[in-house]
Amino acid sequence: MGEQRRGDWMQTATGLAFWPMDPRPSEVKIEDIAHALSNLCRYAGHCREFYSVAQHSVLVSRNVPKEFRLWGLLHDASEAYLVDVPRPVKPFIGGYKEAEESVERAVAEAFGLTWPIPVEVKRVDSAILADEAAQIMASPPRDWCLPEPRLGISIDPWSPQTAKRKFLKAFHDLNLS
Repeated sequence: MGEQRRGDWMQTATGLAFWPMDPRPSEVKIEDIAHALSNLCRYAGHCREFYSVAQHSVLVSRNVPKEFRLWGLLHDASEAYLVDVPRPVKPFIGGYKEAEESVERAVAEAFGLTWPIPVEVKRVDSAILADEAAQIMASPPRDWCLPEPRLGISIDPWSPQTAKRKFLKAFHDLNLS
């Protein structure tokens, strides 16, 4: 029998075993992250058309200072293993925040990023909500009460295949510069 791990494992897109409740940096693979995030729709699928977490991540990466671009690209990487839970729901799922942080830490270590996620990335992640709300969502029934003004970027949703390709290209470009 193998080493005892916390929780159960899931199979990733590349065929690896990953324990979301006991993540290890050595088990975090960019190909799995890109594949999963490109197939995962933002806003629990309530967009007017498919808009992936991978595309959102690429856009965040493009709008943070250069030194934070890799974190911008990977700020939602935990969702490749835990799914994209809408912000209003997260506080009510017991243990989710701890699982999310555990996977985020494994991602940070796997790609040589400092912990925690920089505030500049979190600010842009919050600001892009205003652009997304205006461009990919139906007219709101009430004010979203967003913490940041719009970035002013244009969002043209990509297919999952395009999102995966652009996510991986952004990753490789950042690692070559």
